[in-house]
Amino acid sequence: MTRTPPKTGERLRAFSAELSGALGDLGVFLPYVIAITGVGLLAPTPVFAAFAVGYVLVALVYRCPVAVQPMKAVGALIIAGSLSAPEVAWTGAAIGAFLLAFAASPQLGGAARAIPQSVVTGLQAGLGLMLLRVAVDLMAAQWALAVPAMMVLGLSLIWARGPWALIVIGGAVVLAPAGDSVVVATVAPASEPSVQAVLSGIVAQLPLTLLNAIVVAAAVARSLYPSQAVRISERKLAATSGALNLLFVPFGALPMCHGAGGITAHHRFGARGIGAPLIMAALCGAGALAGPAAVAWLALIPIPVVGALLVYAAADLILSRRMFDARPDCRPVIGVAAAVTLAFGAGAGLIAGLGAEALRVQIRRRRRRGAADTRG
Repeated sequence: MTRTPPKTGERLRAFSAELSGALGDLGVFLPYVIAITGVGLLAPTPVFAAFAVGYVLVALVYRCPVAVQPMKAVGALIIAGSLSAPEVAWTGAAIGAFLLAFAASPQLGGAARAIPQSVVTGLQAGLGLMLLRVAVDLMAAQWALAVPAMMVLGLSLIWARGPWALIVIGGAVVLAPAGDSVVVATVAPASEPSVQAVLSGIVAQLPLTLLNAIVVAAAVARSLYPSQAVRISERKLAATSGALNLLFVPFGALPMCHGAGGITAHHRFGARGIGAPLIMAALCGAGALAGPAAVAWLALIPIPVVGALLVYAAADLILSRRMFDARPDCRPVIGVAAAVTLAFGAGAGLIAGLGAEALRVQIRRRRRRGAADTRG
């Protein structure tokens, strides 16, 4: 039977959905990239070039919109002035090497899947709450702009593949009052790296990467893109993010990972196939060619609109299907893991969640033994 080719209107709708989905992760991407390249710590060209390669790699390996994001903990340290450019290079390379070694271990997939689903769901919700906190801070700069943006983005609940992110970003750039332009500084001169600073970056980032960008990201991606689930594994996510960091961060790129929030953001605003990763690759490639001018272009997008985009990525993480399907006795475990993740980070959330899950299992066993004794 001959397959009927898609009509022009269908192609345009599919492209607009992929374009909107591609832009859906700007809420995480923009703040770090603009802040770090804008102050001159890292040059825009290698930063954007690495993201372009990362999204091409995603399109080839996963065939679905797996995000390529800045590493949040390292990014926060960079913005705070705690890491110099050489220290960023050493930190990213060390994390990349560790992830590749982790991916080479056959035990990785089994160890990751051994984490109870209640704990993973709690970690996912906690990371969503962290994103929501950042989003509120960004939107607080101008609620009069953020609220209409959220209302338009909310139409994605009615038509998931509508070009809502594209409409909001385009409209905000055209209609929002012009703000101060970002001044792109000269890249800071290199200084001798500090071993202590590098270790602090590794310790701060690695637990978050292993959980959010590997364990939780794999679970989220497989649930959102079941047709591509066979392509997505914890070991493969560790391998691609490890390779990107080891090969590009020593040459001036920003440390990168496959964040769970970015995956949900791409999906929320319409991305379903390889179109969104290829669009992001093209945009980042253009940014690499434009150099410092790219930072000024990105800075045209109002910060409250970036926060509005981030709200929906956060909501998808918090209000996952597994949250509603969880058994009643699992919900306290989810709550503990989420609250501790929000307060102290993903590593502490994992430990607290595992402790709460062990307590839940013990209580359940005692209740079963008690019920058996009563029947006996």
